[in-house]
Parts: sequence; structure tokens; C-alpha cells
Amino acid sequence: MAIKVYVVDDSAIVRQTVQHLLRDDPTFELIGAAPNPLLAAPVLRNNRPDVLLLDIEMPGMDGLTFLRQIMASDPIPTVICSTLTTKGGEMAAEAMASGAVAVITKPRLGLKDFLEGSRREMVQALRTAAQSRPRRIAGTNTAGASTAGGTAAPAAPLTKPIGLHALSTNKPVVLGSSTGGIHAIETVLSGLPKDCPGIAIVQHMPENFTGPCAQRLDKVCAVTVREAREGDRLERGTVLIAPGGRHMKLRKANGQYFVNVFDGPPVNRHKPSVDVLFRSAAECAGKDALALILTGMGNDGARGMEQMHNAGARTVAQDEESCVVFGMPKEAIALGAVDEILPLSGIAQAILRFDARG
Repeated sequence: MAIKVYVVDDSAIVRQTVQHLLRDDPTFELIGAAPNPLLAAPVLRNNRPDVLLLDIEMPGMDGLTFLRQIMASDPIPTVICSTLTTKGGEMAAEAMASGAVAVITKPRLGLKDFLEGSRREMVQALRTAAQSRPRRIAGTNTAGASTAGGTAAPAAPLTKPIGLHALSTNKPVVLGSSTGGIHAIETVLSGLPKDCPGIAIVQHMPENFTGPCAQRLDKVCAVTVREAREGDRLERGTVLIAPGGRHMKLRKANGQYFVNVFDGPPVNRHKPSVDVLFRSAAECAGKDALALILTGMGNDGARGMEQMHNAGARTVAQDEESCVVFGMPKEAIALGAVDEILPLSGIAQAILRFDARG
């Protein structure tokens, strides 16, 4: 059965180009398009698509507001189509936290040629979204974390650690995620105190979007969150997110952990790759590390988690029920690389138990 797609974008070029790109692919059916959410809403109530391709910067009602309405009532797998601007990046980060499963970037100029050149990326994003199970996100709690399934994420006091007193962590935590990962990461980080172990994260996101995502998480969580830079030290109370389009490794020097941020070919079709981070943690931290693999499509991170497991690290996977896509955790579990399978609501406590074990 064909995947039914509906497009909401104020650009006639985008609507026409998407129609052209999907027309000759029998696995897709474009069931309609609208220039804004106000016109789209009544159509979607009567003809629900499998995937919604949604712009976020539109007049009348912006796509972010529309997305939040959809996710609060009847979640539809949604792919965001966003411009490569500062505002576009910030809104895309908000959209991912609000339940969007993927982001496709678009320039302001040369749009038609760009979209045609990115056909493979768009088709893959739409297929991935069609396989996802987005969760209802009813609102935002006092700490800023989205609330899914009617259960609020644990709120932590919004107090940042003082840089001069931040201690190097000797028990690093590494985390990998993809589709549905932004909301999952926010749920986890919102349940952690300001002095939690240092955490290094690889989330599959395009270049220019991880920075706004980190800034947003920094505002709503007690821990300090930032996009990683070459040579950053992994300190207690600090979360480092790998930049989109760059790999990130963990290394140890003089009893402290640092990150290397570098270019290189994609691994498992991804850059950054979870496997790159996990393998480095296995080599330099071994039994002192905790590895977490959350919701995501594909198998990135499974082999790296196996290597960490064999090195004596503690390994935890998100369970199927709470995943938007169970691909990455499922692959790690199939390899026998996972010590514990937990719902998303239990991941923060797993980090705190790991930190307390002495």
C-alpha cells in the first residue's frame, strides 16, 4: 500500500516539486497540499495522511503551532522542511522536541534544483517517518520538558552548575539516538540534577540544527547543554552534543575525559555516528562508562554498544513501547549487547544509579 503524503508549505515551488518527485514513485501517494495550516486542518481531519511534510515559517499560523496542535490531539508522523537560517534552526529544534521525526533542510535560493538534488534524502525521511509511532505530546511542564502520553517528565530545578567548581567526571555517559530522539533526550535530561555525570550525545541531525537544539535544551534543563567543540572536557553537570555533519570521539588524558570533534566519511550512513562515539568510549573508558541507546531508525550504535558491553561498560536500551522507532535499540538487543531494557521514563534513574554505584 502506498504511503500517503500531505504537504503544507507556503512555497508553491516546494508543493509543485514534491508532487513531481513523488509522482513516479509507486510507494508514495501525494493526497494533497496546502499553503498554510488553516487550509490544511479541515482536510487532515477527513483524510489522514501517513506522513505530513510541514514547513515551519508560514504566515497566518506557523508550522510549529500547527505541529503542537496535531501532536496533542491525533499525532501524525511529521517531517519538517526548514530553511537554513538561524530562526529556521531554532524553530526546527522546537519542532523536533514537539514530536517531529525528521528535518529536511532547504535554502532560500535555488529551491527547485536543491529539492530535486535531495530527492533521495527526502524519500528516505518520508519512509522513515511512515514507520514511526509518534507519541501524543500534551504540553510542556514547568521545567520545559514536553509531556508525552499524559505523564510528565521529572522536573529538575533550573540551576546551572558553577563552572569553576565543575569536576571532571570519571564515569562518562555516552548516548545515541535518532528518529524521535530529541524529545527522548529532553525527557532524560529533564530528570537529571545539575551535578549529574558528564554526558556525550550523538543525535542524528543535519548541520546547523544541533546548535539551536543544544541551546534550547540548556534553557529547559538543570544541566548545562552545549554543542561540542574540539577539545571540550566532559565535566559533571555538562552535556555535549555532537555537531551535525561532524563525528565525535571520547578520549582520556591525565585521568580526565575530552571529546574530539572531526570530519570524516559517514559511518552507517551517518555523520555524526553513534558507533564512532561508542567505540571510542569502549577503548578509553571501558567498564567505567555507561552507554544508552534510544529511539531511532537503523542499526547505528549497535556494534559500538556491543564493543562497550564486551569492555565491561554498563549498557541500557530504551524499550519498544516508548520508542518512536525501535530500530537502533532492537539491533543492539539482538547482538546481546544490552544489560537492561527500560522505558524512556526510567533512563534518567538508570544514569543516577550508575553514578551512585561507587
